[in-house]
Amino acid sequence: MGRSPAVGQVVDDFRLPGGELTGDEFVRTEYSLGGHRGCPVVLAFYPGDNTPVCTTQLCSYSDGLESLGAGGAKVWGISPQSVDSHEDFARSRGLRLPLLADTDRAVARAFGITAPLIGLRRAVFIIAPDGTLHWKHVTAVGATFPPADTITEELARLGAS
Repeated sequence: MGRSPAVGQVVDDFRLPGGELTGDEFVRTEYSLGGHRGCPVVLAFYPGDNTPVCTTQLCSYSDGLESLGAGGAKVWGISPQSVDSHEDFARSRGLRLPLLADTDRAVARAFGITAPLIGLRRAVFIIAPDGTLHWKHVTAVGATFPPADTITEELARLGAS
Protein backbone atom coordinates (compact mmCIF):
# COMPACT_ATOMS: atom_id res chain seq x y z
CA MET A 1 0.00 0.00 0.00
CA GLY A 2 1.32 3.44 -0.94
CA ARG A 3 1.27 6.48 1.29
CA SER A 4 -1.77 8.68 1.49
CA PRO A 5 -1.12 12.27 0.33
CA ALA A 6 -0.56 14.75 3.14
CA VAL A 7 -2.83 17.74 3.70
CA GLY A 8 -1.40 20.65 1.68
CA GLN A 9 0.30 18.36 -0.83
CA VAL A 10 -0.57 18.61 -4.53
CA VAL A 11 -2.56 15.54 -5.59
CA ASP A 12 -1.52 13.83 -8.81
CA ASP A 13 -3.96 13.99 -11.68
CA PHE A 14 -5.84 10.85 -12.67
CA ARG A 15 -8.39 9.79 -15.27
CA LEU A 16 -11.11 7.21 -14.71
CA PRO A 17 -14.16 6.08 -16.66
CA GLY A 18 -17.48 6.58 -14.97
CA GLY A 19 -21.00 7.77 -15.32
CA GLU A 20 -23.74 9.83 -13.75
CA LEU A 21 -27.47 9.26 -13.63
CA THR A 22 -29.11 12.31 -15.20
CA GLY A 23 -32.87 11.97 -15.40
CA ASP A 24 -33.41 8.48 -16.81
CA GLU A 25 -30.09 8.40 -18.65
CA PHE A 26 -26.78 7.14 -17.27
CA VAL A 27 -24.25 9.39 -18.99
CA ARG A 28 -20.83 7.73 -19.37
CA THR A 29 -17.66 9.79 -19.70
CA GLU A 30 -14.08 10.00 -18.53
CA TYR A 31 -13.37 12.00 -15.37
CA SER A 32 -10.08 13.84 -14.86
CA LEU A 33 -9.12 15.35 -11.53
CA GLY A 34 -6.91 17.90 -13.30
CA GLY A 35 -9.83 18.89 -15.50
CA HIS A 36 -11.65 20.18 -12.41
CA ARG A 37 -8.99 22.59 -11.16
CA GLY A 38 -10.67 25.75 -9.98
CA CYS A 39 -13.38 23.98 -7.97
CA PRO A 40 -13.22 21.65 -4.97
CA VAL A 41 -13.60 17.92 -5.61
CA VAL A 42 -14.75 15.40 -3.01
CA LEU A 43 -13.46 11.89 -3.68
CA ALA A 44 -15.50 9.27 -1.80
CA PHE A 45 -13.74 5.90 -2.10
CA TYR A 46 -15.92 2.92 -1.19
CA PRO A 47 -15.28 -0.84 -1.36
CA GLY A 48 -18.28 -2.01 -3.37
CA ASP A 49 -21.56 -1.28 -5.14
CA ASN A 50 -24.74 -2.53 -3.46
CA THR A 51 -23.12 -3.44 -0.15
CA PRO A 52 -24.88 -2.29 3.04
CA VAL A 53 -22.49 0.39 4.36
CA CYS A 54 -21.51 1.60 0.88
CA THR A 55 -25.16 1.95 -0.08
CA THR A 56 -25.90 3.97 3.06
CA GLN A 57 -22.85 6.18 2.46
CA LEU A 58 -23.49 6.88 -1.22
CA CYS A 59 -27.23 7.45 -0.67
CA SER A 60 -26.44 9.99 2.07
CA TYR A 61 -24.00 11.83 -0.20
CA SER A 62 -26.44 11.75 -3.11
CA ASP A 63 -29.22 13.08 -0.86
CA GLY A 64 -26.86 15.80 0.42
CA LEU A 65 -25.60 16.92 -3.00
CA GLU A 66 -27.33 20.29 -2.79
CA SER A 67 -25.41 21.30 0.35
CA LEU A 68 -22.22 19.47 -0.67
CA GLY A 69 -22.14 21.24 -4.01
CA ALA A 70 -23.18 24.67 -2.70
CA GLY A 71 -19.66 26.06 -3.12
CA GLY A 72 -19.24 24.55 -6.56
CA ALA A 73 -17.79 21.29 -5.26
CA LYS A 74 -17.99 18.13 -7.32
CA VAL A 75 -18.61 14.85 -5.47
CA TRP A 76 -17.39 11.60 -7.02
CA GLY A 77 -17.84 8.06 -5.74
CA ILE A 78 -14.92 5.77 -6.62
CA SER A 79 -14.76 1.97 -6.30
CA PRO A 80 -13.16 -0.99 -8.12
CA GLN A 81 -16.37 -2.14 -9.84
CA SER A 82 -17.03 -1.63 -13.56
CA VAL A 83 -19.00 1.24 -15.05
CA ASP A 84 -21.79 -1.30 -15.82
CA SER A 85 -21.96 -2.19 -12.11
CA HIS A 86 -22.01 1.52 -11.24
CA GLU A 87 -24.91 2.09 -13.63
CA ASP A 88 -26.92 -0.71 -11.99
CA PHE A 89 -26.08 0.69 -8.53
CA ALA A 90 -27.01 4.27 -9.50
CA ARG A 91 -30.29 3.19 -11.10
CA SER A 92 -31.31 0.88 -8.24
CA ARG A 93 -30.69 3.60 -5.60
CA GLY A 94 -31.37 6.78 -7.57
CA LEU A 95 -27.82 8.02 -6.97
CA ARG A 96 -27.19 11.43 -8.55
CA LEU A 97 -23.41 11.67 -8.21
CA PRO A 98 -20.81 10.42 -10.67
CA LEU A 99 -19.52 6.91 -9.94
CA LEU A 100 -16.00 6.22 -11.22
CA ALA A 101 -14.50 2.79 -11.98
CA ASP A 102 -11.00 2.25 -10.54
CA THR A 103 -10.97 -1.38 -11.71
CA ASP A 104 -7.21 -1.89 -11.34
CA ARG A 105 -7.15 0.09 -8.06
CA ALA A 106 -4.38 2.35 -9.42
CA VAL A 107 -6.00 5.50 -8.02
CA ALA A 108 -6.71 3.80 -4.67
CA ARG A 109 -3.01 2.80 -4.53
CA ALA A 110 -1.98 6.39 -5.33
CA PHE A 111 -4.08 7.54 -2.36
CA GLY A 112 -2.60 4.82 -0.10
CA ILE A 113 -5.93 3.16 0.66
CA THR A 114 -5.69 -0.34 -0.83
CA ALA A 115 -6.33 -3.09 1.70
CA PRO A 116 -6.23 -6.89 1.72
CA LEU A 117 -9.57 -8.71 1.47
CA ILE A 118 -11.75 -5.62 0.96
CA GLY A 119 -9.68 -4.14 -1.90
CA LEU A 120 -9.66 -0.59 -0.55
CA ARG A 121 -10.36 1.31 2.64
CA ARG A 122 -13.37 3.57 2.82
CA ALA A 123 -11.96 7.09 2.53
CA VAL A 124 -12.98 10.63 1.67
CA PHE A 125 -10.57 13.24 0.32
CA ILE A 126 -11.35 16.90 -0.37
CA ILE A 127 -9.18 18.37 -3.10
CA ALA A 128 -8.91 22.16 -3.03
CA PRO A 129 -9.41 24.22 -6.21
CA ASP A 130 -5.61 24.56 -6.55
CA GLY A 131 -5.19 20.77 -6.60
CA THR A 132 -3.87 20.38 -3.05
CA LEU A 133 -5.32 18.01 -0.48
CA HIS A 134 -7.48 20.03 1.93
CA TRP A 135 -8.90 17.26 4.17
CA LYS A 136 -9.05 13.49 4.42
CA HIS A 137 -10.80 10.78 6.39
CA VAL A 138 -9.52 7.21 6.02
CA THR A 139 -11.13 4.41 8.00
CA ALA A 140 -9.15 1.55 9.49
CA VAL A 141 -11.94 -1.03 9.27
CA GLY A 142 -14.37 0.51 6.82
CA ALA A 143 -17.70 0.32 8.63
CA THR A 144 -17.94 4.08 9.21
CA PHE A 145 -17.83 7.13 6.98
CA PRO A 146 -17.97 10.89 7.51
CA PRO A 147 -21.52 12.20 7.19
CA ALA A 148 -22.39 14.69 4.46
CA ASP A 149 -22.68 17.45 7.11
CA THR A 150 -19.02 16.96 8.13
CA ILE A 151 -17.90 17.15 4.51
CA THR A 152 -20.06 20.26 3.96
CA GLU A 153 -18.40 21.91 7.00
CA GLU A 154 -14.93 21.12 5.63
CA LEU A 155 -15.92 22.52 2.23
CA ALA A 156 -17.13 25.71 3.97
CA ARG A 157 -13.76 25.99 5.78
CA LEU A 158 -12.03 25.62 2.43
CA GLY A 159 -14.14 28.44 0.99
CA ALA A 160 -13.33 30.66 3.97
CA SER A 161 -9.56 30.16 3.74
